[in-house]
Amino acid sequence: MLKRLLIVLMAVFALAQAASAGSIQWKIRAFDKYAVDVAFYSKSRKVEWPGGGKVWTIKDFKVHEFKLNCVDGEKVCYGAWVRGNDKRYWGVGHYGKAGCKGCCFTCGTNVSTPVLNLNQ
Repeated sequence: MLKRLLIVLMAVFALAQAASAGSIQWKIRAFDKYAVDVAFYSKSRKVEWPGGGKVWTIKDFKVHEFKLNCVDGEKVCYGAWVRGNDKRYWGVGHYGKAGCKGCCFTCGTNVSTPVLNLNQ
């Protein structure tokens, strides 16, 4: 009985690891004269990146890359906004509440987005 339980637990653990084996490599460039804050939001579960109320900040016009580990098949959207003015936003905006077109991607094996240009 104990041996069966151990086998079942090992199988569940293996499935859980396989279910979370995805990633998305985001590429974002901001063409705004002000600093732009960026975060990513799961639409499949209650998770955000970088998490803990933190954001990544873009202060130049270079392409910035953000690699997220996510659950295979999970829908992840970007939100970006002008620092100090979250009424000027791109994607799903601050807190991930706005609607958007083309700002979400599905997590998988080595998924990479095209360069997403945030224009003024």
